[in-house]
Amino acid sequence: MVAAPANDWSGRLRAWLATVDLVPDLGAQIGSRQWFRGAATCAALCSFTIALSPGLQPRLIAQIPSGITTTDHDELASQSIAPLAFGATTGRRMGATNAVAVLADTPERPIIELSATMGTGDALRRALVRTGVGAAEAERAADLVAGTVALDTIRPGTRLDVTLGRRALKTVPRPLEKLAFRARFDLALELVRADAGLALRRIPIAIDNTPLRIRGRVGSSLYRSARAAGAPARAVEAFIKSISAKVPMARLGANDEFDLIVEQARAATGEVQLGNLVYAAIDQGGRDVRLVRWEQAGKTMWYDPSGTGERKGTMQMPVAARISSGFGWRRHPVLGFRRLHKGLDFAAPYGSPIRAASDGTVAYAGRNGGYGNFVKLNHGAGLATGYGHMSRIAVRPGTRVTRGDIIGYVGSTGLSTGPHLHYELWRNGAPINPQSVSFSTVERLTGQDLSAFRSKVASLMAVPIGVSPKANSESLRPQ
Repeated sequence: MVAAPANDWSGRLRAWLATVDLVPDLGAQIGSRQWFRGAATCAALCSFTIALSPGLQPRLIAQIPSGITTTDHDELASQSIAPLAFGATTGRRMGATNAVAVLADTPERPIIELSATMGTGDALRRALVRTGVGAAEAERAADLVAGTVALDTIRPGTRLDVTLGRRALKTVPRPLEKLAFRARFDLALELVRADAGLALRRIPIAIDNTPLRIRGRVGSSLYRSARAAGAPARAVEAFIKSISAKVPMARLGANDEFDLIVEQARAATGEVQLGNLVYAAIDQGGRDVRLVRWEQAGKTMWYDPSGTGERKGTMQMPVAARISSGFGWRRHPVLGFRRLHKGLDFAAPYGSPIRAASDGTVAYAGRNGGYGNFVKLNHGAGLATGYGHMSRIAVRPGTRVTRGDIIGYVGSTGLSTGPHLHYELWRNGAPINPQSVSFSTVERLTGQDLSAFRSKVASLMAVPIGVSPKANSESLRPQ
């Protein structure tokens, strides 16, 4: 493009427009030449706008033809556009004409489809009556259902799909044409009206009971890692509760692996129910803990895969042996006179390991008169235990011990007639009968129970590792 000469009026105008601000900020530089130029521009624009306005004349009033009948007025009102506040019927109904016939009664819909939800403590009959079914017919429907499933097993929240048919008079309830609902996880029921009346139809639902197995790393939190892997919350809580009895949670490392199996029922319709935790394991590299849930005679126990379990009590038995002498007054076998026997004697073989009855701190470990080699443990809450006649002591004073840790070995030191463990229990410094507290005992499955248990373990170990499905409903029975 060729630039215009400097003395050309168009070139000078473009140069001036490039430097001048036609719409300056009237709030800045008040009183300057630029401000007055902007104020003049604003006044000119306002004057131009007012000059183009039609003026403030009164509005024109349209003339409405007279002689419009009521019918014509309603027709015009229904077709016109006007505010509803002024009585318009725009978009709601057309005005009445001679073609409209007044009905003496409004006809009913021939069929009504409704739904109801069973509430807590609700009954099937009451739920049907709420939807409009007659009391007698609701009772008949409940009796038909009760012949297949117990009515009290229908869970709260169950949806009832109800279809009501045509009735002869408005003064009587509508007849029940169809009732459909999920009676159980594996069964749906339908009540359909036939010529002979209501008929019940069972609809079995195929269920896949393959358990759900989840494995992963503990990471920074066992709970969060298991939940992120897809394990249900209550299954993780049961897992931690069962494993913590064997491995303190503080001893778990980030690279340790957890392995859990949960009961699972998957319906052909897509719903999933999750049940009890049946297998719990922690792999710590060189050491692993595996527990299998086993129910027998109404009791639930956790066993290792070999069928060995432990019944929990307040304290653990200090040695695996029979009690040869109980707590109370007796004739001392060495001193020969009657005096209080302040503990229990366990007839264990020489060298048998002696274990801490509960978590505690070694308050004393050494020679102690007639007790011979003696260890005393403080357990807190005023409880303390003593272990006498040891052949060898395996702990030092001040050491922290955990329930089941070996603290010494059975011997016959001190006033003793043979190898045994003398075990005492004190509460607030006073000796009490150790048998007044419950001990944990080791239990082992045998015979047919052991065979059935091993078969269960083999089937659980064959379950592939999977992810938790996105279920339509999820429930976990109490542990």
